[in-house]
Amino acid sequence: MTYASKTGWLAGLAAVLAAALAAQAPAPRPMVGTVTGFRPAEAALEVQRDAGSTEVVRMGADTQVQRVAPGEKDLRKAEPMKATDIAIGDRVLVSWAGGAAEARRVIVMGANEITKKREADRQDWQRRGLAGVVDAVRGNEITLKSRSFTGEKISTVIVGGKTTFRRYKPDSVKFSDAAASRLSEVKKGDQLRGRGVKSEDGTRVEAEEVVFGTFLTKAGTVTTVNAETGELTVQDLETGKPLVIRVTADTQLKRMPAMGAGGMGGRPSLAGGRSGTPAAGGFAGGPGGPGGGAPDLAQMLERMPGSKLDDFKPGESVVVSSTRGASKDQITAIMLLGNADMLIEMATASSNSRQQGLGSGMLGGGMGSGAMGGLDISGIMP
Repeated sequence: MTYASKTGWLAGLAAVLAAALAAQAPAPRPMVGTVTGFRPAEAALEVQRDAGSTEVVRMGADTQVQRVAPGEKDLRKAEPMKATDIAIGDRVLVSWAGGAAEARRVIVMGANEITKKREADRQDWQRRGLAGVVDAVRGNEITLKSRSFTGEKISTVIVGGKTTFRRYKPDSVKFSDAAASRLSEVKKGDQLRGRGVKSEDGTRVEAEEVVFGTFLTKAGTVTTVNAETGELTVQDLETGKPLVIRVTADTQLKRMPAMGAGGMGGRPSLAGGRSGTPAAGGFAGGPGGPGGGAPDLAQMLERMPGSKLDDFKPGESVVVSSTRGASKDQITAIMLLGNADMLIEMATASSNSRQQGLGSGMLGGGMGSGAMGGLDISGIMP
């Protein structure tokens, strides 16, 4: 055999082996993410993984593109759709065949449908649910405490064999990421929401679903804001040390309406200024509002309009809710509330009253400990 024929034979053998190895290569793990862009010339999508990195997903003639309703877990119910109907913001589940550069299957959940379902779920949790801080667990009954303008509210969540339980994980901010759990993990001091058949007086619910977690509430004065990294640093009110607050796409940003000098007696803010003018109309659903009655603090905050990180400025006071994470000097915000002087003053006054053995109020009565102990900002946001 000549040298040329030998090298040709070896090159052919190498090609055959490479093809065989490629055929045996395991398929990449399925990817879940959000569509952020398109590359028409490459017949590709740009998808941001939930983990954070952006991937280019190429599609070919054999790629199956299907749509499924938000919340549907049976992918056999997915229906065919055109790749050209995929929109930015859609959620996708992408899978590949072993060694293939092009996606084998792309399952799509439409962004508009997701938004509609989330809003419907949020309203259902408010209509058929109860929320508060766990005061006691006795048998199949969980006693909750919450706050309203008229004082402490007591409610009861009744669970049974068909009740599903989910618990927030440390450093998690997404309601949908709460992991499967059980009644034995519910502890006094946890925040909890139960949804199901509600009593006529609104104080009891026979729960079909329970979501709970261990949360903390922090307050402080903003020192720096970095919109590029999605972080702001505050001086922690309790420790006096810097605290970094991470803001994600799932963080709810809110701002308290400005209160007039008469609202809190014209007391100075943490930043050294005074409150502004009252917000027109007050809180939706508060006393005199459309909902009537006395909504709890969580309900009032949920009804406030959203804000953005650029609205937060150095020198203003903020309150933040978060799960307990691994780091003491950095947390990921579930809710970040700006212009929060009034709430901080009320929580401080409540703490002083508890120490003196005095009465209750919207924030009083011993829920928690420390200066912010009575201010249980909701961490469970459907």
